[in-house]
Amino acid sequence: MGKTLTEKLIAAHLVSGSMEPGAEVALRIDQTLTQDATGTMAYLEFESMGIDRVRTKRSVAYIDHNTLQSGFENADDHRYIQSVAAKHGIWFSRPGNGICHQVHLERFGVPGQTLIGSDSHTPTGGGIGMLAFGAGGMDVAVAMGGGAYYITMPKVIKVELTGALRPFVTAKDISLEVLRLLSVKGGVGHVMEWGGPGIAGLSVPERATITNMGTELGATTSIFPSDEVTRAFLRAQGREANFTPLSADPDAAYDRIIHIDLDTLEPLIACPHMPDKVVPVRSLKGVKVDQVCVGSCTNSSLYDLLKTAAMLKGRTVAPSVSMSVSPGSRQVLTMLANCGALSDILVSGARLLECACGPCIGMGFSPNSGGVSLRTFNRNFEGRSGTADAKVYLVSPETAVAAALTGEITDPRDLGLDALHVDLPDRFLIDDSAVLAPASPEEAAHLDVLRGPNIKEFPQGKPVGDAITAKLTLKVGDNITTDHIMPAGSKILPYRSNIPKLSEFCFAVCDKEFAQNAKAAGETILVGGSNYGQGSSREHAALVPLYLGVRAVIAKSFARIHAANLINAGILPLTFANPDDYDALTQGETLTLTGIDAGLDSGTMTLHAGNREIPVCGSFTKRQAAMLRAGGLLNYTKEGND
Repeated sequence: MGKTLTEKLIAAHLVSGSMEPGAEVALRIDQTLTQDATGTMAYLEFESMGIDRVRTKRSVAYIDHNTLQSGFENADDHRYIQSVAAKHGIWFSRPGNGICHQVHLERFGVPGQTLIGSDSHTPTGGGIGMLAFGAGGMDVAVAMGGGAYYITMPKVIKVELTGALRPFVTAKDISLEVLRLLSVKGGVGHVMEWGGPGIAGLSVPERATITNMGTELGATTSIFPSDEVTRAFLRAQGREANFTPLSADPDAAYDRIIHIDLDTLEPLIACPHMPDKVVPVRSLKGVKVDQVCVGSCTNSSLYDLLKTAAMLKGRTVAPSVSMSVSPGSRQVLTMLANCGALSDILVSGARLLECACGPCIGMGFSPNSGGVSLRTFNRNFEGRSGTADAKVYLVSPETAVAAALTGEITDPRDLGLDALHVDLPDRFLIDDSAVLAPASPEEAAHLDVLRGPNIKEFPQGKPVGDAITAKLTLKVGDNITTDHIMPAGSKILPYRSNIPKLSEFCFAVCDKEFAQNAKAAGETILVGGSNYGQGSSREHAALVPLYLGVRAVIAKSFARIHAANLINAGILPLTFANPDDYDALTQGETLTLTGIDAGLDSGTMTLHAGNREIPVCGSFTKRQAAMLRAGGLLNYTKEGND
């Protein structure tokens, strides 16, 4: 029996564990990345480990999220990250150099290597055949220190592509089609492995769009083979020496195979407020549009923006539409300027934003009240745009431009334009001057780490013990995202290194009184529905509840990264043995959880609610059980464990 590409790369990096589905495996990590919204905390955690220098092949710190500097907070965090990077052997990508996933794909990604990043869209690296995972900052800190990264051995879904994309149908539409088929929960516990004759016609930027959006499926990661398309991209980036051919064996066995005929695909759109609410663009024809945004780590490549410019050339954005364009990297922006495409974008009336995440995380360019915004991003969670009542749709760049030109949702095929033909250059512009190399070990010994007053210590977990009595301070429904738990946006992100201040905003989308009620209760338990914690990898969605006294979260099911972050923080993630018991619990009542210590091993505990006994479950490896007994990953590591 042959092996999948996923199995080959896991086997090549296996430190310990059995490659049986559901078993825990420990992987050697070659590369790490962080961004500034999560990086400050990750580096504070790394410093607490007392290791002088990172032990990975390459670690890179990017500044791409908190780039609006209306106060000192973001600038102080950037200064801290730059100083800690120089001292500890980490490469530093300066503000303006671009979005972490786009720049990493261009300049640092290596086929066949492992990568974890403190950003959930790190699987973008799968577009060139990396085994790339989104993770919490603590996991990244441990990996930088030379520790292994632990995951549950995933199952593998193969997506078999045949045919070829028709004009104005895109890689984004492929991603939306898979979300339509599987939902935001459909990839949980699986790697999405892409193959079939149809992939030969997809460029690396198109493949990266697809692996980026795999995160919205809840997938462990997504990966394409490394082939001649990959080689051509790396050669154009001056990095052909990094190329390694990688593919699954012809007789590899998959847990499921999904077939998609690209010849039959049409432009698709995800409706508010979830990426899997997908319908054909034509079904929404005529819906008025107020705003259009092109960019994000999903669709900000040179390939995407050359197509955007070609559609805008000689045309004007509709008077009723406000349009922004955010290049994914300085390389992309400079090459757009050099070839004249940038002028076509600007003359159309579109506004140019800097090379950063920007509107995707609510960092500026929020829609008008009640506005309809079409975005080429990966998430459209309620309120994420910065406007609580906005209606955000997810689309391809072609569909976005069609709406910008007409002022309403429009199938781009109805514009009567000629098919777009965009060829990637034989040679990209290579200028790494905005990526700063770390100091040598000798120089680093004399460097200081610079901390501003907004940088506070992170909360410390405590052993879970054998019983917890606490108030149920919040009960929420299905598909609660990390944006619900710990919102993004320009008003909140500057406090990512200040947990006490950040706690004021915790769950404010669901209950504005939650933080106050949790503090008053002292210790609390939360209850949630299915797919609790989906979305980003931000460990703040675990650290802030820890600070507010949350001891356990009981849900119908959890998203992978968030469950891992809760355990890292020393918070118990438990599920109902009978999902109907969710309905029996009432916010405000006092609960008692017993049998915890034995339950960490057996997987069963008991929740007492008044006179009722409700069985709850926890699926913990021996290592995770030990972490919870220690009070989280940092305490566990400080005790000398790997």
